[in-house]
Amino acid sequence: MAIMARKGEARGWGNLLFALPFLSVYVWLLVYPLLAGIRLSLYRANLFGGEHFIAFENYIRLFRDRTFIQALGNSILFVGLTVPLLVALALGLALSLNRATRFAAFMRSVVFASSVLSVTVLTIIWRQVLVPDGGLLSHFSHMIGQAPVAFLNDQRLVLPSLAVITVWWSLGLPMILFLSALQQVPRSVYEAAALDRATPWSVFRRITLPAVMPAVILVAAYECALQFQVFGQPQLLTQGGPNGASRPLVLYIYETGFNHWDIGYAAAASQMLFALILVALLVPQAARWLPAFLKGRRA
Repeated sequence: MAIMARKGEARGWGNLLFALPFLSVYVWLLVYPLLAGIRLSLYRANLFGGEHFIAFENYIRLFRDRTFIQALGNSILFVGLTVPLLVALALGLALSLNRATRFAAFMRSVVFASSVLSVTVLTIIWRQVLVPDGGLLSHFSHMIGQAPVAFLNDQRLVLPSLAVITVWWSLGLPMILFLSALQQVPRSVYEAAALDRATPWSVFRRITLPAVMPAVILVAAYECALQFQVFGQPQLLTQGGPNGASRPLVLYIYETGFNHWDIGYAAAASQMLFALILVALLVPQAARWLPAFLKGRRA
């Protein structure tokens, strides 16, 4: 027994050695920068190397900073606009295109094609659509006798416009994930439902949705983390304007750190963004396990 235990322990150390290169890179690229950022957020520091320990003063300043509060609200609103729409549209497209036909395969390629565009190409395309002077929508407005709408210059419309652009750009990957989940559902289950004359809504609610719920949670968590980090679209299309109405947290951090050189303050804002993303990742998981937990408590 002792010999077998020693062999098992040696095998465990051998497995650890195989994982050591990955763990080293992971610590170097992710864990160390996180810890360094937390440390930096406790200092008054600039790009020229001067540092002065001020404890939590940067965090206190953040919640007194109206620009930060506005950027925080913009990020939360942007996620609220994009993530539910992405989940609903991607699931609807996946249900519609989950067929072994040439037309469905072609449409899947068309929807996914936008996801391979760079953010620069994306902004060039949509600028030509939304610009009020000579844009595609402005031409359409003139055709129907209406004044063109300045979507990117209106404080009420700029964030929804960026959300529409982002949904159009990001729809491909969630659709593919939902298609993969749908194709794992046994066809025999749908055949049994057809024999029982189940309505399409009953099939969706009782078979399809429970089967793809793990994919729904995965997509929601992934998109929350991704959309909280939006930067390229507002930076290239609006520069955070008008009047900061489209400035998200990442753009605020960039401007604070590289335009105002206050990297300690920017690091504190980065930690707040990290905490926000962490909460956003945990909420879908909690929504998945909470009903089962409450049911177990009642039992």
